[in-house]
Amino acid sequence: MMTIGVIDDDTTTRKMMGHILSQAGYSVETFANGRSFLEKIEKNPFDIVFLDLQLPDMGGLEILAHIKTIRMETEVIIVTGHGSIENAVKATKEGAFHYLSKPCRSHDLRLMAERAAEKIRLHRENTLLRSQVCKDSPLTGFIGNSKAMQAIFETIRKVSQVNCTILLEAETGTGKQLTARAIHELGSTKNAPFVYFNCGGFTEDLICSELFGHEKGAFTGASACKIGLFESAKGGTVLLDEIGEMPMSMQVKLLHVLQERQVLRVGGISPIDLDVRIIAATNKDLQQLIKAGMFREDLYYRLNVVTIRLPRLRERREDIPLLIYHFIAKANKAFSKDIKGISSQALDLLMHYSYPGNVRELENIIQHAAVLTEGQKLLPADLPFHLRKLNLQDSFTEELPPLDEVEKRYIFKVLSKTEHNLKAAGKILNIPRTTLWRKLKKYGLSDSADSDMT
Repeated sequence: MMTIGVIDDDTTTRKMMGHILSQAGYSVETFANGRSFLEKIEKNPFDIVFLDLQLPDMGGLEILAHIKTIRMETEVIIVTGHGSIENAVKATKEGAFHYLSKPCRSHDLRLMAERAAEKIRLHRENTLLRSQVCKDSPLTGFIGNSKAMQAIFETIRKVSQVNCTILLEAETGTGKQLTARAIHELGSTKNAPFVYFNCGGFTEDLICSELFGHEKGAFTGASACKIGLFESAKGGTVLLDEIGEMPMSMQVKLLHVLQERQVLRVGGISPIDLDVRIIAATNKDLQQLIKAGMFREDLYYRLNVVTIRLPRLRERREDIPLLIYHFIAKANKAFSKDIKGISSQALDLLMHYSYPGNVRELENIIQHAAVLTEGQKLLPADLPFHLRKLNLQDSFTEELPPLDEVEKRYIFKVLSKTEHNLKAAGKILNIPRTTLWRKLKKYGLSDSADSDMT
């Protein structure tokens, strides 16, 4: 449970904030002045602090500096009136997480606490990952502690012990080739060849020649006998990547190979027995290709004796920090850098990105940042523009609230000053009383809604 300290000399505001945050699941302690708060944090620092800048005994900026001296990880949220916004902005430049303007709505309090808590959790994970990333992965080359990846690891271990045909279904950049190699190296085939072939973009004749081989004189230019990839991988593994791109006519021949476990060289007359494990991989939906008449249904069922579906990176976000530190270590070695880690702000951006290119895209992002950074920590400014643009859009939204929100707060302030005298408030706002009443209903500022404001 995150601990929160609330410092405000106004009794009503202090109690209301304490109640709202306690109801949200935090352990909350309130303070009427800065001195009593500082005495407390010397022994027990808080995770999050809501700090009023206008205190009777000492300045809020002085308290902020003291908090950061004791515990830099503590996130401080400034709570201030409209007249002190300039000081609140200054406080954010000196280490405060953000600021809220009075009157604070319960929704805003909970949301700000949630964001600060998330940043703290990311920071703590960030700190622990340096040691974790150096530990041996459960499978060579794999990084991931998520449930999704643990399930994949277990499946790989099981199928590696049986010589069956395997179908890998996954988006580009999720690790199809890495998975195939892991299956190969964990089984009895580990000392035999591992052969990779991409089925996309080749004619049937070229695929036949590459996979099956050919005899001398089989066609013009065949001046010598050539052993195909299936033969060369004897006792090992053949990975047929992008199987969905294979021409239909070639699919018939591959089906025969899978059924008979024999291959016939182009121009040959004697079949050659095969002793290989075949793994097919695709980033397409083969069942949709079958419906479209672009892939043979009988070949599909021959290939998917066991199907492994690799998760997209956005489906295992908890692995992103670990992957980041793994790629930072690789970048340090490749570019002779000494990068120690990544800032919480940059990590937060990477945690919420969608990754259409999956793990491969994340590695490219880290390489980009590693090349550009001038410090020992990756910052948002080091990330590619499309990620920095997302950060700018978020900041713009937070710093400049919608016009309706500004109007709502101003009306509430006028109502407070006039003790909810609609005639006096309408005069100050320069609008008819009927218009003011409609706005009160629109913004929920009737008497029944006042309890939601502090």
